[in-house]
This record gives sequence, structure tokens and C-alpha cells, in this order.
Amino acid sequence: MASSAEGIRWNLNDLFTAADDPQIENTLADCRTRAEAFAKRVRPLMQNPQTLGAEDLLRALADLEIIYEALGRVGSYAGLLYAADTANPVHQDLEQKVEQRSTEVRNLLLFFELEWLKFDDQTADRFLGNERLKSYAHYLRNLRRYRPHTLTEPEEKIVNEKNNTGPNAFGRLFSEITSAFLFTLDIDGKQEPRNLSQMLSLLHDPDRALRQRAMETLYRGLSEHGQVLSFIYDTLIQDHLTMDRLRLYNDPMAQRHLSNEIDPGAVKIMMEVTEEHYGLAQDYFRLKAKLLGLPRIALYDQYAPLGKEARPFRYAQARELILEAFESFDPCFRQLAAEFFAKNWIDAEVRNGKRGGAFCASPSPKLHPYILCNYDDHLRDAMTLSHELGHGLHGCLSRKQNYFNYDTPLTTAETASIFGEMLVFDHLLPTVSDRQAQLALSAARIEDVLATVFRQNVLTRFEELAFAARQGRRLTAEALGNLWLDVNRKYYGEAVEIVDGYRWGWSYIPHFIHSRFYCYSYVFGQLLVLALYRMYKEQGKSFVPKYLALLAAGGSDSPEALLRPLGVDIHDREFWRKGFEEIAAMLATLQSLI
Repeated sequence: MASSAEGIRWNLNDLFTAADDPQIENTLADCRTRAEAFAKRVRPLMQNPQTLGAEDLLRALADLEIIYEALGRVGSYAGLLYAADTANPVHQDLEQKVEQRSTEVRNLLLFFELEWLKFDDQTADRFLGNERLKSYAHYLRNLRRYRPHTLTEPEEKIVNEKNNTGPNAFGRLFSEITSAFLFTLDIDGKQEPRNLSQMLSLLHDPDRALRQRAMETLYRGLSEHGQVLSFIYDTLIQDHLTMDRLRLYNDPMAQRHLSNEIDPGAVKIMMEVTEEHYGLAQDYFRLKAKLLGLPRIALYDQYAPLGKEARPFRYAQARELILEAFESFDPCFRQLAAEFFAKNWIDAEVRNGKRGGAFCASPSPKLHPYILCNYDDHLRDAMTLSHELGHGLHGCLSRKQNYFNYDTPLTTAETASIFGEMLVFDHLLPTVSDRQAQLALSAARIEDVLATVFRQNVLTRFEELAFAARQGRRLTAEALGNLWLDVNRKYYGEAVEIVDGYRWGWSYIPHFIHSRFYCYSYVFGQLLVLALYRMYKEQGKSFVPKYLALLAAGGSDSPEALLRPLGVDIHDREFWRKGFEEIAAMLATLQSLI
């Protein structure tokens, strides 16, 4: 049965009109010409910092923005086309061509950052304190943190070139393999083909026997590709470790912490506090077992619907629900979100070859964001859409920033998305009068929060173990499976029966491939938003301007600095525990509905 989102595809014409649009080639050629001229004019200036003026540096940064923005527009277009249909050879070729041509341009511009890092601290401080360069100060200051980890210009160029046939190529291989997966499943006596997104969706089905068959079929199918999936992941870990050694990083997570602009100590505290509260999740799983009439739930029962699910939940319903919820917070939220629907900035249709999951891409402050999701008429799909639209609003509100201050670190990138989910949930719940439907909604919301906090913490611990194990030997499928089961057993405890096939649960997760150690940012974002949402409920409309200012700031300062006006201390264990108090309150509300 087709989803109600059939035909909902994005219109990318604000970027380019087609894969063969001549403007793509014109833009790439123009970027190269500009980069060559930039290098000829600016390199001598950067090599003589004592005579370099603030106006010279300001002009150089403005010129860099123009090139990077144009390059990013082409890269975004190629990436979005590819995500929408990873099996299309035209899209594959375009992405690879753009990747290679972009690398050539970036290598021409590479000298700028490297020369800036050579400035002594006194000279750098002279520019950082200059009022004319104020809007670029955070970007320039941030670059200085990479001084101990930067190679020479020829070495950096080689790394950039080799990445296209190294980690980037393995990432493309993973995307193409997993997007092409088809699993044959027995449904009502018929052998039906399902892609990866559809198989994961079936783990939420009310029919327990179907959920069990779906999970067994899913992991059996993944195991048949085990050698390739294991080899890809093992190779990417080894590449990461090699670059860590060459760049003098003392920990596999260090580079992610730097890019997230976060103190490793704060992350350590957050993850430890999260593990202290694994019992909250186990309490929920035991409660769910009682509600399902089971002595203990199995892993395939984890997302079994409770109560009476609102299914099907049509795409049009999701649109109206989200717009109403966003308007209740602030009219500008609705106005911005409405544009995504009206102007076809969303690709929601479920189809073979399309990348699984969901994401929001924000090319630059001169353009609007785009959203990809796989809408399959579940209420959770509406929540996913609200999550991505939160990202979209963040991207729209921060468009007043310059190119270098536009993107936020991953630690605060989830702030608007998770907040959007909570707005939608709180708007929906009072409209449901049936207690069984309320139960279904409350349970689904708790499960989303548990997955965002606890499961993402588990994923991060798995990555830590995998990287530690790879330093001694090649990682086999068996070794990876054992590590995966170990970290999950600590989370689920005795409350959930873990099926052995789950040893393949790591193998399809794109974050491990495309953005290593990304997952702790979800933990950070969820716990942060739980605290911020409590502030919103306590302060009411007076909270709104402060929150909008946070989103509009984009990446113009560190997360710690941007959150300070809101009274957030990320080094305080008690701050993180507030998030778990909110989760405990959710569990208490659920208990009251039973």
C-alpha cells in the first residue's frame, strides 16, 4: 500500500535545474578561476603578517566566502540528488565529479588557513581584537585550536586528494549498498520485498509475530552482507586512527570534540550521568512487558505500540499538526515551516534507492534548507518530520550570520529539532480524548526520548570500544558483533531479551560511516532541550525571545558561550540530571494513564 507521501518530492531548482544543468560546470569553473586569483593575490599578504592590514584580511575573508558558498551550493545539489536516488548512475557520477573538482578548488585555498595558523599569538590577537573583523573573530579563533594537528600544505593537499578514493569512497559504497538492500518477508502468506527503511518500520507493527519475523529477516539479510559491511567499517576506523597518529590526536574522539567546540570533560560527565540512569529505561521496559502481558519483552517488542495507535497518520495531518504546534510557540515558527511545504523543500516519498532515515541540509545562509525523510504514515514519521523541520527553522533563523558562522556545532545542532518534536507532542496530546490513544502517544514519546538519550549513548560507547579494539587487530564481523552485544546488554540489563541476530545491529547505522562519534551530540541535544523546555514551561512567552536569539546566533560562538545567557552549565552533573528528572516525570505521567 502506497504511503500518503507518494509524490512528495523536493524541488531543487533553487540550486540547479538538473544534473546536466550547464550552470553546474560554469559554477565549478568560476570557483577555480576565483581560487587561482585569490591564491595569487592573498598568499604573499598572508606570508607577511607584520605588514598585513585588517582591511586586507577582511577582503580576503569576504572573497573566501563567495567561493565557498558557490562550491557548497554545487556540493549540496549533487549530494541531495544522490541521497534521493543512490542507484542512479547519473547522480553517482555527478557527486563524484563535484567531489573531485571541489577538492581541487579547496586545495588552492588551503594555504589561507595554514598561513593563519603560522601567525604567532601576538600577531593573531592583533587581528582578533580588531573591530572590523569582529564578525569573523570566532571563525579565526576556532581555526587556531587546530594548530597542533595541522600538517604541511603539500601533505594536506595529498590527504584531501586521497580522501576521495579512501574514506569518501567507502562512504559512498556503504550508502549504495544499504540503499539497495531488499529483504524478502512473509506477510500474510506472501513473500513481499521490503527495503531497509520499511523493514525498520515493521519493528513498530502491532503484530508481534510479524515484528519477530521482520527482525529475524532483517538481521539474516544484513549478515549475508557481513563481510563487506565489516570491511568498510574496519577500513574507516583504521583510516581514522592513521590520521589521528599523523595529526597527533591523543584520542579517537578528540577531533570530534574540537569540531563540536566542546570540552571533553563535559562530554565525559554527560555520558557517565546517562549511564547512571540506565535503570530508568529498564523500569520502562519492565512496565511495557506488563502492559503487553509478557514476563519480559524481547528486543523486537521494544517499539511495539501500546494503547491505540493513530494509524494511518497521513502526511497532510502531519503538516497541519506541525504548523499548529509551531504557531502556538511563535507565529514566525509557523510562517517559516509553512514555506517548506508550500515550496516543496521536502522529499518525503518512500521509494527504493532513496537513502534511508532523515536529514536536513542547510547549504548556506544565502539559501534555504532542504529536508529528506521517509514518510510511511506512522505518527512517529510525523515526529521525525517535526524534528527535521526544527533543523530547518534553525537554518532559516541563522541566515543573518555570515558563511563561516552559519553552521552550528553538532552539540547545539539538535537544539531546535528536539524542541520542535516536544512542541508537536505537547500540542497533540490534549487533543486526544481516548485514554488508550493517550497511552500510545505517551509511550511512543518516552521511547523516542530513551532512544535519543540512552541508545545514542550506547552507540558512542560502541564506537569507543571498536576504535580501542582496532588498535590491536583487524575487526572481524564476530568481534564487532560481540562488542555491540556487550554495550547493549549493559543498557537493557535483564529487562529485555536480546536475540543473537542483534549482533548485526551496528552494521546499517550511517553515523558510524559518515560522521564518527556524532551520536553523543544527540544525548547532549536531548538532555539540553529537556532542560530548556522546562524553562519554557516555567517562563512562558518571556522565554521565546531568548530561545529565538539562541537559534539566530547560529555558530557565531561556542555552545558553552551561547548557552550561558540561558543559565546552562555543561560541566555541572546536576544540570544533566535535570534532564533525567524530566524523563522520570514522563514515566510517572504514563503510569497515571494506566
